[in-house]
Amino acid sequence: MKTPELDFYYYDSCPYCQRVLGTIKKNNIKVNYKDIHEGTVNMQKLLQITGRRTVPCMFINGDPMFESLDIMNWLEKNLDNLEKTA
Repeated sequence: MKTPELDFYYYDSCPYCQRVLGTIKKNNIKVNYKDIHEGTVNMQKLLQITGRRTVPCMFINGDPMFESLDIMNWLEKNLDNLEKTA
């Protein structure tokens, strides 16, 4: 299986985002972080693609997944196929 491209849309004060961030950091998973409160580009892209402003949202090879528990479960289940940080 090819390593999936992971883009994580979040903002720091979101408690559900923090849950997912904890899983990402605990497992040293490499993701592209997209803070929706940092400028307007990330929020606009999220809204344009999904029609929603809801975070957390993990794009897995371009397909959005919402709900922190779903994202965390997917990450844990696919851990062996995910790129790790140094």
